[in-house]
Amino acid sequence: MSDPRQRILEEMPLGEGPLSTGPAVGIDLSAPGGPDIVMTASDEEESIAASVVQTRAQRMSGPAPQYQVAAVKLRKSYRKGGVTIPVLKGVNLGVRRGEFLAIVGQSGSGKSTLLHLLGTLDAPDDGAIYFDGGRIDDLPSRFRDRLRNKHFGMIFQMYHLLPELTALENVLLPRMIGRSVLGFLRSRREHRAAAARLLDMVGLGHRLKHKPRELSGGEMQRAAIARALVAGPEVLLADEPTGNLDGDTGSEILRLLGSLNRQEKLTIVMVTHDQAIARRADRVVRLVDGRIEDV
Repeated sequence: MSDPRQRILEEMPLGEGPLSTGPAVGIDLSAPGGPDIVMTASDEEESIAASVVQTRAQRMSGPAPQYQVAAVKLRKSYRKGGVTIPVLKGVNLGVRRGEFLAIVGQSGSGKSTLLHLLGTLDAPDDGAIYFDGGRIDDLPSRFRDRLRNKHFGMIFQMYHLLPELTALENVLLPRMIGRSVLGFLRSRREHRAAAARLLDMVGLGHRLKHKPRELSGGEMQRAAIARALVAGPEVLLADEPTGNLDGDTGSEILRLLGSLNRQEKLTIVMVTHDQAIARRADRVVRLVDGRIEDV
């Protein structure tokens, strides 16, 4: 299987950037039936067992890694006034291709922080993040932007739809951003048709020209899901996707995510504080005191 990052990295000269020297996740540390985490060394602060150094060319041609997305020894702190507040204290996590993973934890435990790090929206203080075996957290910003646009879809609790645009126009945004103006205009009918199909798939085929203020909370979240899918991502990162919805509407959104995972084999990482919602996933882990625990 070819590495999808090749399209992103092909413009980077050999030897430029971190991918030419950093450790790769050709790491298989989980025995059959063992915990699905990246690292199981007795002292995880001392070493990353079985990590290997690969050149960029070796990464592109090597075997598929065990984990599609992996976090190794992630640390993240924030400063409030003159006080440093540690949030993540050495998180290790592996997500397999096609898995539906739920991350649970109390409010303020760092769930959203971890999700943003996995999606390269933020950078860790220490540790590393990998996608398909290649390190991504220390890529130059323009390549991280391209990675998010092409390979990661993101759903936020607050929807983040642009109020001046229609549902169709909001869904089209990732395709517009990922192309030149001329490139988008040349294929605009194709792009509009793809966005309309996704809106129809999430039950908004009759709402294409409606703006966010004319949509219910559930409809806005459905539009946000369509927007997250329009570029054909391999991984969907969902931050409390039902947090602002009533129970019935939230159940509909979860059914939609489950269907996408089963039918489209879409990898989903969802954070939630609700154990009942988390049970919809294939696997649940808990973020406690800045570290991941299996449930």
